[in-house]
Amino acid sequence: MKRKIRMGMVGGGPGAFIGSIHRIAAIMDGHIELVCGAFSSNPEKSADAGKELYLDPKRVYSTCHQMIEQELALAPDVRMDFVAIVTPNHLHFEPAKLALENGFHVVCDKPLALNLEEAIALEKVVNSTDKLFALTHTYSGYPMIKEAKYLISTGVIGKVKKVMVEYPQSWLAKPIEFTGHKQADWRTDPKKAGISCCMGDIGTHVWHLAEYVTGLKIEEVAADLSTFVEGRLLDDDGSVLLRFQGGAKGILTASQISTGEENNVRIKVYGEKAGLEWYQEECNTLRIKWLDKPLEIRRTGGIGASPFSNFNTRVPAGHPEGYLEAFANIYRNFAFTLQSILSNEAPKAEYLDFPTVSEGVRGMAFINAVVKSSKENAQWTKLEV
Repeated sequence: MKRKIRMGMVGGGPGAFIGSIHRIAAIMDGHIELVCGAFSSNPEKSADAGKELYLDPKRVYSTCHQMIEQELALAPDVRMDFVAIVTPNHLHFEPAKLALENGFHVVCDKPLALNLEEAIALEKVVNSTDKLFALTHTYSGYPMIKEAKYLISTGVIGKVKKVMVEYPQSWLAKPIEFTGHKQADWRTDPKKAGISCCMGDIGTHVWHLAEYVTGLKIEEVAADLSTFVEGRLLDDDGSVLLRFQGGAKGILTASQISTGEENNVRIKVYGEKAGLEWYQEECNTLRIKWLDKPLEIRRTGGIGASPFSNFNTRVPAGHPEGYLEAFANIYRNFAFTLQSILSNEAPKAEYLDFPTVSEGVRGMAFINAVVKSSKENAQWTKLEV
């Protein structure tokens, strides 16, 4: 009999924006329940978070090590099934490895790790333990992104020739990391974020969209990264030329200093027969621009949408579905897959539609290649994976 999947969380305590997003997304469809957590490296803050979430105080822990150890000691029908890791980049690897090696599945925020070496090591652990691992590349969860992927995979627009992806925002246009801003502080710190801020934080999102939607792997990049804010240690803007397998070309731009922008994620894919266009600020719409007939508009939940799009749609057409629902699709599909495994059933293809550790490794390889290329005056650089 299928049951709710029990979730533990590492990180996501007081002041952590992404922690609440993960919790909302996880419980949205009623298949997952939060049962425990180590919400902060500060035991008092972790306890406070547990109180706010109405958790049993005995299952609110001071460290991820304590959580893994004590949850493992509980009866199988009580202990958590998986761990959600919602910490800064440098704190992804150890909790994920510890959870996997002790028999727990993992959902992890992106990017996968602090560096490519950690990512490759973590992929080996996932493969050796045979546990589920999901990576929260949120934007792949939108129904019309899945519609675009379906149209390309079934040959509707013909062979892909050109891909354009962009993610402009402006929240780091000023040096707010020097004012005590927690989210800005760790993202601009190489010890916590890794070798890149902008490309690691948001560039990886549109890199993932480009590969996910087209089904094509990026083989080489030529990048130009910039740091516009004085005193900042990592990049806050970048432009990247892309070469895909099969000959398609692309352009990726990501910027955290684009004045006035919010989170204006966009993707355009041009094939031999038609082009596709989607952007987050009108996320329920996918535009199909035909070479020889009028513009076609597809809508979330609308007539003619694909099975994958409809599977990830919750409400009737015309009712907006957005960021939280897209995020929740990753958790729901992960939960459906895990429920199937626990019931000794084969997961449906729709259930398996969530980013995995392998995509996380490619994301880290993308960051490495972009940073290396930029340092070498935009030399074409292969992804080392």
